[in-house]
Amino acid sequence: MKNHFLSLCLILFIANANAQIGVGTNKPETATMLFDGSREMLDEKWTYWKGPRLKAELPIKWQIVKDPVDSGYAMNSNDPAAAGGLYGAADIVTNQEFKDFRLHVEFLVQEEAGNSGVYLQNRYEIQILDGDYGLHGMAAIINEHLPIVEAYHGVGKWNAYDIQFRAARFKDGKLSEKARVTIYFNGQKIHEDKEIQQVWGGPNSGLDGGNEGGKGITDRPGGIKLQAEGHNVLYRNIWIKEIDLDNKSTDF
Repeated sequence: MKNHFLSLCLILFIANANAQIGVGTNKPETATMLFDGSREMLDEKWTYWKGPRLKAELPIKWQIVKDPVDSGYAMNSNDPAAAGGLYGAADIVTNQEFKDFRLHVEFLVQEEAGNSGVYLQNRYEIQILDGDYGLHGMAAIINEHLPIVEAYHGVGKWNAYDIQFRAARFKDGKLSEKARVTIYFNGQKIHEDKEIQQVWGGPNSGLDGGNEGGKGITDRPGGIKLQAEGHNVLYRNIWIKEIDLDNKSTDF
């Protein structure tokens, strides 16, 4: 029985390694590193999102801090301009914009009720919120899809989102297919090829948030955005690989 259990663990470990998912996953050679823990990369590859509520000014005020768990460094999303949960006031977004992609993001919530979020194409939020597993809670495709597994490691521990995203498609300038996404959370599949209906949160949330109440998605790429909500939520090891998912599921 013991040998069977060890064999199963080894199979799962190998499967996760091959799929390159979970905390500590190294960037594939063909992927692009978006944040490696350095101030240099933060300033080079990210900027403040210039939304209608922007209150912060460059250089980015997110602090580079020592990793509280492992060696190395992370960035802290607690920008003073976003104090009190003022999302959109100091969110940061990549300078590079993307269509279809495979994304890896690691985050650590330092205190209870810590709040942030990962935005795909600066539109669609994958929530980070300690203590809540509702449609506005941890690992939700916000306001649309609940995670099928509660895989959160908890306060003070590193977590990983592994995301494969297919952008909305357009024909003759009109929306023909909505965006879709598959997500693993700490190595467990929590969303499989889910359709995303709209941008939530209004114009202060992201691209097209103020367009037809968030339903007016436009045919343009967008960056990866991280949300500042006045909480100590840390990020590290963020990388992305551009892919082509024409006529393909996002499942992986």
